[in-house]
Amino acid sequence: MKLIRQSILLLGISATGEFMNKVLHVPLPGSVLGLLLLLSLLLSGLVRVKMIEDLTGFLMNHLAVFFVPAGVGLITVAGILKSSWAILLGISVVSSVIVMSVTAVVVQVIRRRKS
Repeated sequence: MKLIRQSILLLGISATGEFMNKVLHVPLPGSVLGLLLLLSLLLSGLVRVKMIEDLTGFLMNHLAVFFVPAGVGLITVAGILKSSWAILLGISVVSSVIVMSVTAVVVQVIRRRKS
């Protein structure tokens, strides 16, 4: 019963994000609006982590399942990707290095401020 309540809460927040996208015509996907709404509810205390932690823990433990559709999508366009694999690999490497570098700098700045 607890998981059903948590599912209804998260699905309601997600549906609200989709509704906001359709009504307000914000240039953000409804799923992102739903996540921002969830963040604001968590920060304001209207939704507590305990209210959703069982379901979110389950979803995090099974996160790999959510990557299956993306993998299947890549397989279906493998012919298109064959011709540009080197460019895509280069972009992936460069962007990964940038993300890791920025993350390292941000972590160092935060650690210095806490000290």
